[in-house]
Amino acid sequence: MKFLHAADIHLDSPLAGLQARADLPAALLRDVTRRAFAALIDLAIAEDVAFVVIAGDLYDGDWKDFSTGLFFAEQMARLRRPCFLLRGNHDARSVITRALKAPENVREFSSRTCESFPLPELGIVLHGHSFPNRAVPEDLSAGYRAPLPGLVNIGVLHTSGEEPGEHETYAPCQLGALRLKGYDYWALGHIHARRVLCEQPWVVFPGNIQGRHPKETGAKGCSIVTVEDGRVVAVEHRAVDTLRWAAVEVDAEGADILALQARMGEAVRAALAGAEDRPMLARITLRGATPLHAALLGDTESLAAECRNAAIQAGGTLWVESVKLRTRPVRAEAEGAWQPLREAFAAGLEDQALLGELLAHFESLRQKLPAAAREGLDLPGDAAALRALAEDAWAEVARALEAAEAS
Repeated sequence: MKFLHAADIHLDSPLAGLQARADLPAALLRDVTRRAFAALIDLAIAEDVAFVVIAGDLYDGDWKDFSTGLFFAEQMARLRRPCFLLRGNHDARSVITRALKAPENVREFSSRTCESFPLPELGIVLHGHSFPNRAVPEDLSAGYRAPLPGLVNIGVLHTSGEEPGEHETYAPCQLGALRLKGYDYWALGHIHARRVLCEQPWVVFPGNIQGRHPKETGAKGCSIVTVEDGRVVAVEHRAVDTLRWAAVEVDAEGADILALQARMGEAVRAALAGAEDRPMLARITLRGATPLHAALLGDTESLAAECRNAAIQAGGTLWVESVKLRTRPVRAEAEGAWQPLREAFAAGLEDQALLGELLAHFESLRQKLPAAAREGLDLPGDAAALRALAEDAWAEVARALEAAEAS
């Protein structure tokens, strides 16, 4: 017997910051989360799963119109198998104001208390507690019921876990406490990167089914879980995304134009090899000291075109989300007249008070943006990320000093 575990569908959520891009084909961006969800239903049917579990955030927020709910109903009619639905922070009971009668094969976990759905004919029982509100600071798993003997117990939970990373903290819980609960499988949601926290028992974040911004790279999909003789024997990741994001790094160290073009081609071909024939959206980053540094600063459009050209020659489809220049001019920096200033600049990044002020400033800027733009924003969120930008920041300072000196 198999079941499918998915989470973080974010149905009808747009791709961050791309809707106004005239250079991107409309068909590439249109209904991308719907297409991924339809592919998930195709997979469930092909694998002949007994049921589907969605561990939160089926919807990205309140519906703009009823077409979102109608699309879900259409897919449930195609599925023709039970679907157990848990609400997360994005589609909490208090968030979704529009509603349609639930399809007959959909069973939704209560938002008032932990609810259990026994399936004795399959030897399965599912336990879950939907979010009543967007903000849930308490550990919901503490209120989950004791496992039912003789059945495979599945806990369905939307949670930030112990380490939310880039995600906000919701219904935090401890891995040790989940293991002590005695369940056979924990179907988690909220963290968009696939994570297998434990295999005895299985504690799994399947990740979201479609990357929506440049930080959500790589294959996105769900888990196919196999149960035999009253135990979970296999958990397999299956990709269902229809458009894949990639971070493409190009080493520009010491490169002239021909060497740089060759390296860009190699990096693009390597990215396409991992795309499984899907169209790709890429953020291209060039790094290193190169004599081309000054020329590259005003020429990101040709760099993007060169990457697309390399993809075409390789027989793939790649579109460039942006080109990030992290190059610097070739110089003997230790002998530079500004070396003492650079040392003082670097020392400033070890000042904890200054680091705190800078991070607070970045966070203030982040909060002023719409949520969709905020998710894909490339701003440092901690001290390590801020220090990683030291070379880039110093390069900007050095350029300004050079310009001032030249004038």
